[in-house]
Amino acid sequence: MAWSSHLMVWLSLLLFYYVPLGLGAPHKWPVGGSTRFYDFKVQTKRISKLCKTKDIIAINGMYPGPVVYAQEDDRVIVKVANETPYNATIHWHGVRQRLTCWSDGPAYLTQCPIQAGQTFTYEFTLVQQKGTLLWHAHVSWLRGTVHGAIVIYPKTGVPYPFPDPYEEHILILGEYWYEDLLKLEKRILASGGGAPPADAYTINGHPGPLYKCSENDVYEIAVIPGKTYLLRIINAGLNMEFFFSIANHKLTIVEADGEYTKAFTVEQLMITPGQTINVLVEANQPIAKYTMAIGPYMSAQNVPFQNISAMAHFQYSGASLTSLALPAPLPVFNDSLAVKNGMDGLKSLDATNLPIEIDADLFFTIGLNVEQCHSLTPNASCQGPNGGVFAASMNNVTFVRPSISLLQAYYNSLHGHYTDDFPEVPLKAYDFVNGAPNSIPNDTQSLNGTRVRVLEYGARVQLILQDTGTVSTENHPIHLHGYSFYVVGYGTGNYDPTTAEFNLVDPPYMNTIGVPVGGWAAIRFIADNPGVWFMHCHLEIHTSWGLSMAFIVKNGEGPLETLPHPPADLPRC
Repeated sequence: MAWSSHLMVWLSLLLFYYVPLGLGAPHKWPVGGSTRFYDFKVQTKRISKLCKTKDIIAINGMYPGPVVYAQEDDRVIVKVANETPYNATIHWHGVRQRLTCWSDGPAYLTQCPIQAGQTFTYEFTLVQQKGTLLWHAHVSWLRGTVHGAIVIYPKTGVPYPFPDPYEEHILILGEYWYEDLLKLEKRILASGGGAPPADAYTINGHPGPLYKCSENDVYEIAVIPGKTYLLRIINAGLNMEFFFSIANHKLTIVEADGEYTKAFTVEQLMITPGQTINVLVEANQPIAKYTMAIGPYMSAQNVPFQNISAMAHFQYSGASLTSLALPAPLPVFNDSLAVKNGMDGLKSLDATNLPIEIDADLFFTIGLNVEQCHSLTPNASCQGPNGGVFAASMNNVTFVRPSISLLQAYYNSLHGHYTDDFPEVPLKAYDFVNGAPNSIPNDTQSLNGTRVRVLEYGARVQLILQDTGTVSTENHPIHLHGYSFYVVGYGTGNYDPTTAEFNLVDPPYMNTIGVPVGGWAAIRFIADNPGVWFMHCHLEIHTSWGLSMAFIVKNGEGPLETLPHPPADLPRC
């Protein structure tokens, strides 16, 4: 048996030049260049912050966690040992998981969680990927402290498509709560109401001098006058989109979501949870200490948020250590025009494999719902608007997490865990933005279910994501697992195919798109990676409320278009 299985592997490897994938280009089996090994231990860690000491969950005792370094086409193997009493998984956000869907990481979607005392080894190849991505926990709200950067360098000898920086620095933006995050999620869901604001924002785990007991809890980058620096900016926050700026310095964006962009320069940028943006910053100002600041972008109505900025220092050598930092200006919290200006500048450096003809034309509404109260203790558990319970949905379907992994149910043809009838268009047509039914909670109910949309292998997909005003319009960062996609258009109001303007020349290639507040975004991708792929809002409270769905991409022909069998150590529910 062992000899025959080896023979099958070699036969499949021999086939790789002859089996076309997606657009008919020959692909190799994703075997990797070099192999990078990492050991992740999920542990509790005691930290003191904002005048209080608490235990958090962290990887290898680090907050933020360790950086995964690799080169394009490398194989990455990460053994995760769970030394906590809680369930854990790791999602490799933006990694396309070519034929490695089992290693994607979202709990109950592609795997059961890694239980206390158990281990699971993630293996994937970074096929034609480079740039900055992130990894994070993908179960409950553990992402709040369990997160880190993925840095993928170009192949040896391949230069950046921009001037080499003098140094590179990673900036992970986050949110910090006094409360235990697992208890916080349970408390919010039990209340039926909204999420409280974070107690602080952080830059690489440091809140900065504006917060209590944080005068010295400040991240700092030391810079040399005249040098250029590459900043790899990652938003690992749970529920907040951030504006970022550096006092008196311009930011030249050269990459977004692990894909090079045409360089363009901004005064500040907005970055949603799950997004990564690389910028070049030239240290061309008078010698001084300058502030790097993040502040909230909150586009929804009547949602409380933390309004104190987190600050770090961009300090020139030769500047007085005791000098006051020059302040960094940020847009006002609801400046959607600043967000649009940033989106308008994002252009792909090389838009290859952009589908022009479309096989699957989908239209999904996204937004919040308010369910009617059916609780025996309404004062405790129906604290949403008008005594209702918050939910969220796509095409008015609130996703219900299954009790086993969807990928296992699909692979093993286990019935009763999901249905394949997720609607390709909304069940009802109305003025989505302005005339949405909002007699809360009487006509804001959603349907509940674990529904998926099935895509044929190689299908060229266009998906319109439409924000709704059922409760409040809002910028929703939508992330698709297993794929990047071209953002070919976006706008305000209701999507109208007769007037919508598309960029089919150099649209940005992303894995997370902030669907504009009260507007729409159009994305395109080719369904050439078989498996189960989660799509959800990257605001964690919205995912908890059900703003998500899953695609099943069917197998194609031959071993290079077929989902492999599960790994032997796949966790069990």
